[in-house]
Amino acid sequence: MMTEEWAKSSYSNGSGGHCVEARASEQGAAVRDTQNCNLGHLEAPAPEWKAFVEAVRL
Repeated sequence: MMTEEWAKSSYSNGSGGHCVEARASEQGAAVRDTQNCNLGHLEAPAPEWKAFVEAVRL
């Protein structure tokens, strides 16, 4: 399921520091830097995105 809306990290602070955004894509997930969103984004296939999310939750 692809979505056009980007979700900001819950770890982002109100002063604009070190923010990332993610959204579902047709292949898995897309991630971008909030402060430099005009530079594009990274795509990750669903299995790799799932492994990444599980690893950073530890």
